[in-house]
Amino acid sequence: MARVKGALATRKRRKKILKLAKGYWGAKSKHFKMAKEAVMKSGNYAYIGRKQRKRDFRRLWITRISAGCKANGINYSSFMNGLKKAGITLNRKMLSEIAIADAEAFTALVEQAKAAL
Repeated sequence: MARVKGALATRKRRKKILKLAKGYWGAKSKHFKMAKEAVMKSGNYAYIGRKQRKRDFRRLWITRISAGCKANGINYSSFMNGLKKAGITLNRKMLSEIAIADAEAFTALVEQAKAAL
């Protein structure tokens, strides 16, 4: 049986890593060993970033809702509690959009939340 050489698989693997490292600074885009390390590290950062993005947006929405609540004389936690008791199930993303785009509608929501408390 003939001996199988791994050149094709090795080249394919290296090209894949170097393609992912394209645009990296200095030798990180040219040398396989450095490129491999940089690609692994960037993959970890990307994974962590996908989780952090969800947290960051939720914080932003809560901040916007809180600002709208303060303008209407109620704090955020009381407002959310009032909405829950009133049976209004809007998520924070939509509430923040309403607070920014339609102040009158948000004021109406605040009044309903205050009435439910």
